[in-house]
Order: sequence, then structure tokens, then C-alpha cells
Amino acid sequence: MVDQQSDAEQRIVSVRDVAALARVSPTTVSNVLSGNRPVATATQDRVRHAIEELGYRPNLSARNLRLRRAGLIALAVPEIDVPYFAELVRLIVQAARRRGYTVLIDQTEGDAEAERFVLGGMNPGMVDGILFSPLGTDRAEFEQRRNRTPLVLLGERITGRGIDHVGIDNVAAAAAATRHLAEQGRRRIAALGHRTESGTAALRSQGYRQALDQAGLPYDEDLVVITHGYHRTNGAMAVRQLLQQGDPPDALFCYNDLLALGALRALHDAGLRVPEDVAVVGFDDIDDGRYSIPTLSTIAPDKAGIAEASLDLLLARIAGPGAEPSQLTVPYTLEVRESSRPL
Repeated sequence: MVDQQSDAEQRIVSVRDVAALARVSPTTVSNVLSGNRPVATATQDRVRHAIEELGYRPNLSARNLRLRRAGLIALAVPEIDVPYFAELVRLIVQAARRRGYTVLIDQTEGDAEAERFVLGGMNPGMVDGILFSPLGTDRAEFEQRRNRTPLVLLGERITGRGIDHVGIDNVAAAAAATRHLAEQGRRRIAALGHRTESGTAALRSQGYRQALDQAGLPYDEDLVVITHGYHRTNGAMAVRQLLQQGDPPDALFCYNDLLALGALRALHDAGLRVPEDVAVVGFDDIDDGRYSIPTLSTIAPDKAGIAEASLDLLLARIAGPGAEPSQLTVPYTLEVRESSRPL
């Protein structure tokens, strides 16, 4: 004989059930689920505990039909296999799931046409909003955007007009990394990853120069290496280029951790010790850097903060598109590890 479920087990848990257990209103439960209105942290904790205890699952199909939404958001990044983006994607997917949304992931590879498709809203009606980390799109295209699909930029802000943005202060972060190296007594600090065009690299170059000026160190163009990519091989090639010079650097500020990991390998191959001969600092705080030999000093953006803030902005824009655009700056820390430890 097949066991029959009890009436309590068969009954569908409702928002009202969650509200009663959490001692809040059904509206508060809805706000916690949607992220459309701010809710005190302690209240959010009570609601999420009640959801877990009751096994509540929101009826997303009914909600989306009622609100005329797809229940999907898109996340467009240049390269999914780059560790920084992989880690950020995981955090965004988790944060979106907590808010009742599914994430569609698109890899643009920095291609202008692929990014233009994202900027145009992708297929009309397919997604409710887009989180976008652009690479190949210029300022004019953002300013000319006419599509009404809600959009939040991640990373560096390309235009200050009409578009929400979440990122860190790249100038200050790069200056902090360079200042740290100067404070260790390094006098020939190279920069790996410079780009002549505007964007993240240009801002990190600006911070690098600011810190040199503050430390009373000259700016030497021979120590600033333009790379054609931000992968390990580009970092290794940049170091080999620097070591061919008559007066090599005693420190490296790398514009991302992959460049730094490639640099570590090239320094090892050249018989140079890190940090004794050359100190190294990266940027992004990817997990690989905690397990390299030596472990990698790095600028650590608050990736979880980026995920949460960008989704809050996007969902607010979906709920009420008339609000003024926001430019949010999340914190960062300088994580000093073995590659730049004081001698």
C-alpha cells in the first residue's frame, strides 16, 4: 500500500505562512524576495529563516505572468573562463537566485558587434534586464542607446549619463598597490597592462603615476608595458621584455592577477627571487593567487558587494525605470601576501 501524504504535507506554503512565522507582513516577505524595497538585515534574516523552515518556493511563473516579466536577467562578460569573471558570475547567479531570478550568461569576447547586440537589449522581451561588463564599446554608443531594457554596467564606467554603474575606484586601488611597493623601498616599479585608450587600464595607469609622484619616484616609460591581453602568457612576455633592458625593475604592479601569475613564472625562469629581487602585486584577488608560489599580493575588490549592488540596482530599475541613474563604488582591500612581503 502506498503511503498517503498528510494534508499538511500536501498544502502549498504561501507568502502569508512565511509572514506569520517571521512576524512580518506579506509585503515585507515580497520585498525580501524581490529586492525591490530595502528591508532591515535582521528582518531579512527572520524571513529567510522562515522560508527555509517552511520549504517555501515562490511561484515564479504566476509572478512573472502577473508582472509581465520573463523572470530572466542577462549577464554579459568578455570571457567566462577568466577567473575574475568566473568568480563574479557565480556570485551574481547565487544572488539572483535568492531574488527569484534566473541568469542567462553571454560571452562577448570584447567583440564590438556582440556588445552592440547586448547594448540593444538582446532579443526584445527575452530578458527583464541586463548586467553588462563591456570591453569593446565606446562612449558614443552608450550615449546613443535607445533601447529601454534596464541595464547596469559592471567594472569601469564608460559613460556618466543615463546608465547605472557598479565598480571600484580603480585610480585609488592602483595607487594603493604602487604605494605599497614604494613603501617597501622599491625604486624601479614597473606597470604591466597599460593601454593607451580610456577605460580600466587607463585609470590604473593614472593611479600608478599618482603613487610614483607621491613617493618622489620618476615616471619611466620604459617601465610601463602595454600588453595585448590580460592572460598569463601576456604577463610572462612583458617580464621577458623588461628583463632585456639594462636596468630591470625591482617591483611589478600588474593590472590583473593573471598577468601577475605569468610574471611570477617568467621571473622564476630567469632565476630571480620573489620578493627578494622583484616584488609583485596583482589585481582582482582570484583564488589561484592564494595557492601560487609565492602567494600573490593583490587588490581585492568586494566581488560579493558588486554582485549584490548590481542586482539591487537592476531590479530597482526593472520595478521603476524613472529613477535617476546611480553610480555606486564598492570597497576594495590590499591583500599583502608573500610576493611583496617586507624583507
